[in-house]
Amino acid sequence: MVVYSTSKAGFCADIISGKLDGKLTSLMKEKTGKGVGKSEVNSWRNSLQFMFTVLSDHEIPDNSGVAIEFHIPNSSRRIDFILSGKGADQRPGLAIIEIKQWDTVEPSSLPSVVVTRLGGSLREVPHPSYQAWSYAQLLKDYCQVIEERNIRVQPCAFLHNYTRDGVIDHPQYSEDLQRAPLFLKEDIEGLRKLLKEIVRHGDESDTIFQIEKGRIRPSKALVDHLASLLKGNAEFQLIDDQKVAYEACVHAAETAQQSPKQVVIVEGGPGTGKSVVAINLLVELTKREQLCQYVSKNSAPRAVYEAMLVGHFKRSRISNLFIGSGAFTKTKKNSFDTLIVDEAHRLNEKSGLYSNLGENQIKEIIHSSRCAIFFIDEDQRVTLKDHGSKEEILYWANRYHAKVLQYSLPSQFRCNGSDGFISWLDNILQLRPTANVTLGKREFDFRVLDSPDQLDSEIQNLNRQSENRARLVAGYCWPWISKKEPNSFDIKFEGFKFKRRWNLTNYGSLWIVHPDSVSEVGCIHTCQGLELDYIGVIIGPDLVVRDGKVVTNFRARARTDQSLKGIKSMPIDEAEKVADQIIKNTYRTLMTRGSKGCLIYSNDIETREHFASALEEPSYPESSESFPHELQLVAEPRAPGKSKKRNR
Repeated sequence: MVVYSTSKAGFCADIISGKLDGKLTSLMKEKTGKGVGKSEVNSWRNSLQFMFTVLSDHEIPDNSGVAIEFHIPNSSRRIDFILSGKGADQRPGLAIIEIKQWDTVEPSSLPSVVVTRLGGSLREVPHPSYQAWSYAQLLKDYCQVIEERNIRVQPCAFLHNYTRDGVIDHPQYSEDLQRAPLFLKEDIEGLRKLLKEIVRHGDESDTIFQIEKGRIRPSKALVDHLASLLKGNAEFQLIDDQKVAYEACVHAAETAQQSPKQVVIVEGGPGTGKSVVAINLLVELTKREQLCQYVSKNSAPRAVYEAMLVGHFKRSRISNLFIGSGAFTKTKKNSFDTLIVDEAHRLNEKSGLYSNLGENQIKEIIHSSRCAIFFIDEDQRVTLKDHGSKEEILYWANRYHAKVLQYSLPSQFRCNGSDGFISWLDNILQLRPTANVTLGKREFDFRVLDSPDQLDSEIQNLNRQSENRARLVAGYCWPWISKKEPNSFDIKFEGFKFKRRWNLTNYGSLWIVHPDSVSEVGCIHTCQGLELDYIGVIIGPDLVVRDGKVVTNFRARARTDQSLKGIKSMPIDEAEKVADQIIKNTYRTLMTRGSKGCLIYSNDIETREHFASALEEPSYPESSESFPHELQLVAEPRAPGKSKKRNR
């Protein structure tokens, strides 16, 4: 959908007459139903005047096409400015221009990301060149007419207020700048030159029209690229029950294209391979020319699985296949063939930063797709806002008259393949009574350590031995001080050397796989749905043991934790019951992130004794450095996606 479309001559006339911002305002309201704030109108007025200056060149044809606020099909993204026409060889072409009014940025340690001031505060945002390139790639990957007509698509970024300072164009952004050239305040002539290479002849806006009205389907180039990423990638091999569930989901997704909606619910506990099946479905259904996306509430699984597929930490052309669960509040019915929802238990009722958008995420996902596939584990609901449940999915499936299919993934591939460990954990956390009162030494490497220093040392050793697959996590009981004070430490214990910062400051959602992040501590929000070889868990004061009873206290959570936001407004008995379940689920989830072992520490002696008393004789020596020869895990470092065969 294009908000404003005309010729270059029409655009220039609207600028000269002063009518353009008024037209844009009324067209935005007419086509999107949204009003426009004063700041956006001022932004148009300022930036489009600069584009008028750029286009004021007789070599750019008057009958070339101009589009402003081009909404990329089946996406929430909007392209600021498009110029269309034909090159010297008569090849149709588009110039995609991302326009910013910024005059300064700060570098970020994250790839393709800068820090700038938006809305009165500093925020990490995509580099403008990356943003322009990603929009162009999205068009090329899904607008079939681009492939069919061999349309040239050239992205670039124009920061008309920015004077060159060596930050926005720092060598760390060289790949972004190569993909989409960056033009600053002093580069108007350079931008003109690029536009004249793409548009030597006018096209009466035909290229823009063809793309807007064309068929939305994955391109052959995208399909081939995805297939090559998955081929031979041991991280995503399907085993046993995973293969059965996968084939059933593929059949449902195909059937849904010619029949009523299909809703598939796949249940599975920690380590049963839900995400493995989800990623395989994403690749296979895209290969079958379905319009589909991998959906999750948390950004960490999206970032990590993309990195595991492409083999590096940079944002890639497949970033557009991974999306948040709040992206469907305005999506039209059946816009997608299939939506694959991982960690469906984490879905919220409403969307948006302030939970004020949409009606219900489950409803919107089912509404937006012909087939919706939900991977769920209700025992991993860990916040007050977690709204995903089988009952809720079934309710909305019934409302949409969808056919419902249900499958399970019973086989445990994490935690050394030990279903006994999961049952033991349920029993010792007093989530539910089980027959697994003690944990056998051959079942799983579970250890209780006497100090945070010892826990940290062990995890550091295990991380070196297991090829970067050991991390520390903690209950969210320590404020995130380092967010505003980078030199401060968040988690400290009196009488010990241990002091660590929460993750996200340096490595973002990729903390769990970045090779330099082992010195930071993760939380439930950055590790749920993901796997390591070894996990070290710091139990906070929100869970202690008194006289053999596991006691939870939601008031011991840090104020910066949003997991239990709103619980103080509930009746006290209800609040304590709900919080008890959430806190225990949180530690259960944290303790099941390791495929080979879990090491824990609590600053409370009685709590440590509670866990230690339920263990049989330790199966390993006290220090991991003295492991028997056959347990050594030293190997060459590898990029994500290049690991030995494992399943989560």
